[in-house]
Amino acid sequence: MSNKPTDKKPELSETRRTFIKQSAAVWGSTLLAGFGAPSIVMAQSTKIETTKAKLGFIALTDAAPLFVGIEKGFFKKHGMPDVEVLKQSSWGTTRDNLVLGSANGGIDGAHILTPMPYLISTGAMTANNIPTPMYILSRLNLGGQCISVGEEYKALKVGTDTREFKKALMAKKGGGKAVSAAMTFPGGTHDLWIRYWMAAGGIDPNNDLSTIVVPPAQMVANMKVGSMDTFCVCEPWNKQLISQKIGYTALTTSELWQNHPEKALGMRKDWVDANPNAAKALVMAVMEAQMFCEEPANREEVARICSQRRWINAPMTDIVDRMKGDFDYGTGRVVTNSPQQMRYWKDQASYPFQSHDLWFLTENQRWGYLPSKLDTSSLIKQVNREDIWRQAASTLKIDKSAIPAGTSRGVEKMFDGKVFDPKNPKAYLDSLAIKAMKA
Repeated sequence: MSNKPTDKKPELSETRRTFIKQSAAVWGSTLLAGFGAPSIVMAQSTKIETTKAKLGFIALTDAAPLFVGIEKGFFKKHGMPDVEVLKQSSWGTTRDNLVLGSANGGIDGAHILTPMPYLISTGAMTANNIPTPMYILSRLNLGGQCISVGEEYKALKVGTDTREFKKALMAKKGGGKAVSAAMTFPGGTHDLWIRYWMAAGGIDPNNDLSTIVVPPAQMVANMKVGSMDTFCVCEPWNKQLISQKIGYTALTTSELWQNHPEKALGMRKDWVDANPNAAKALVMAVMEAQMFCEEPANREEVARICSQRRWINAPMTDIVDRMKGDFDYGTGRVVTNSPQQMRYWKDQASYPFQSHDLWFLTENQRWGYLPSKLDTSSLIKQVNREDIWRQAASTLKIDKSAIPAGTSRGVEKMFDGKVFDPKNPKAYLDSLAIKAMKA
């Protein structure tokens, strides 16, 4: 994937078209053959098979558990002293390095957009639509993303309601100027949040404007030169936009869906299958790091860690306030200790609910990235390894209040009144006026 924004969206349209065309063959043979039966039971021996793992990350504050895992020694504590946490330039690079695997110069796993292990496992977003089976071992956080808008729309004070924003965009477009919205990976979380937000106010992200791909660290620079009117990304890039007086925060994404799932710890299936005890050790280390990140008393230290050159490489001032839950939206609106702040551990943030994975798959079907007849239930059972998370929680003797009773968080309610019932995703899809479903 190119790191340069583009109005033509070759990766979106070409991949979508090819995948839909070939989906039945891929799903019926290559995908299932690649997965086989999931390794539900850990090896009888408790010996860690390897002390090494190469994990990718993007320079975002929701990767903090991986940074903290290194800096505070949690990986070492759990018998994984040789874990490497390696910066990736974009989500496309993360995908490509996961497909390569560490044996071929790539990586074994990553801080990753929750839908990506599914998009990679199905081949929907890989070169030539060739699947690379992956697992999700844990969630890394809830919420914490933002949608930002350019300074030219400052007077509108755009928030959750995009109806007036649509009028301004259409007026600009009518005057012969390009209008666009930027996200970080097609079918990824940021893509789905900004699409949901726009569509709820009547903006069709496929027809009313261009939806472009821009790596997180390049968002601010691209907004500065006028490449987009709005974008969705994690911190510190939304706050940095305000610091540079280029735009402002319209909303935090938990204002769309309170405590929505966001990033995950994704690993190649072959690595986990070969190293089940090491996989469990990774999850335990990440869990402890998440608990450390969650503590209010630690938030300033976590922000300082994130700001380091080896991690995010951004000013502490662009990180610390929102890390603590304090949001200056850049419009005069200020919220302290926001209920929409990022959660690393609280509210069962670490557990990978299968119902949440279903929402992401359903939204990918909504926008035509995945075929409407995809067997989502079977796919989730192959990719989501919440069983490993539970084994790790048991070994750590995690308090029962942090461990869900089942694999579903139940019915979810969105800001615009829409309801997602995991037992009936079709009803949710039917309720959405704007979509681009593919057969």
